[in-house]
Amino acid sequence: MRFDEVAVEAGHDDRLARIEPRREAQSMLDERAARDLDERLRPVRGERAQAQAHAGREDDHTVGAGRGHRAIRSFPARTSPAAGAFYADAGIRYHSPMPSAATTARTLAEALPYLRAYHGKIIVVRFGGRAMADAELKATFARDVALLRLVGMKPVVVHGGGWRIDELLATMGIPTRRRHGLRVTDEKTLTVVEMALDELNQELAGLINQHGGRAVGLNGQDGRFIRAVPMRVAPAPGEEPVDLGYVGDVERIDVELVELLLSRGFVPVVLPLGVADDGTAYHIDSDRLAGALARSLAAEKLILMTNAEGIADARGNLAYILTASELERLVADGKVPDENAPRAKAALDAVREGVRSVHIVNGGVPSALLLEVLTAEGVGTAVRSDEGPHFLEDSRAYLLER
Repeated sequence: MRFDEVAVEAGHDDRLARIEPRREAQSMLDERAARDLDERLRPVRGERAQAQAHAGREDDHTVGAGRGHRAIRSFPARTSPAAGAFYADAGIRYHSPMPSAATTARTLAEALPYLRAYHGKIIVVRFGGRAMADAELKATFARDVALLRLVGMKPVVVHGGGWRIDELLATMGIPTRRRHGLRVTDEKTLTVVEMALDELNQELAGLINQHGGRAVGLNGQDGRFIRAVPMRVAPAPGEEPVDLGYVGDVERIDVELVELLLSRGFVPVVLPLGVADDGTAYHIDSDRLAGALARSLAAEKLILMTNAEGIADARGNLAYILTASELERLVADGKVPDENAPRAKAALDAVREGVRSVHIVNGGVPSALLLEVLTAEGVGTAVRSDEGPHFLEDSRAYLLER
């Protein structure tokens, strides 16, 4: 029995052991098939190389077309000690040869276990950070969301937009004030917040639709499906009570509207606004909202796309998979930076309330969403519950061993 047929059978702790006797033979067959395919395609690749040399083009992976397109990096195995530095700057140009057809075929084949395991499952994605301000990364993300929907998964997107809000506030001459890392939001600021988020929501939904998805923009005030309460922040000793204005927290979510859209093949794209019982609108942190939505939907995955590579372990190295208890210890020991603390809390809350895994990934990596969902390597930190067995960890261990 092949691995992809075994991995999805929950509760079988010994599934890796059952395939061990066949691994060497299967590896030999794969290598032979790769050699045969390479041999057949050698003339085609030779003609392509000559044509490219004649045209003076570089042989890079690219996103988009026309002037200003950027090369996509070829990603190393997760065991690389320089992985953190490699992913840190999404703005520089990387050169790599195009993969052979055999390599591409193998990559697609290795995605099969994930495609089967997550078919029909809900995946909540928080989209934010530098990727939202980069037109190419945003277009690539939209394409990847459409792809996940078209292969049978059920993505739900929650987006941020803090950078755009700050831009509009500066343009309009409205000062920005922050307390405890949160923007103080008065009535004028809330109006700008709504304008910025609505603009980004329409743009992102439109991009997903351009790639064959059926995206629908949602505001938490639509049907009042996101109920909010004012955010309360405990003041520091000797400090005056903090009034954040129209900054809210999630009280509850009525998922009926989202579930209806998912059942009809749509991709909900949710902007982070909620409404109180008295009709007052509140701006909600997108990490908090994505976590609450994933829990309410009993999602298979929650993916938090940020500007960071993931969570570092106690030795300062990027941790590829953490259990909830391991992450909790890192937070308690002060090993998680302040900018990642809200994501760590969202991850802990989610995996302890039914979400199978939470992924904290660098949104500045092109196609980070696909790489994290459909490959063994991934591009960030996966947090899972303490209970096992677990498809994610077992499958990555198997595929990375080969």
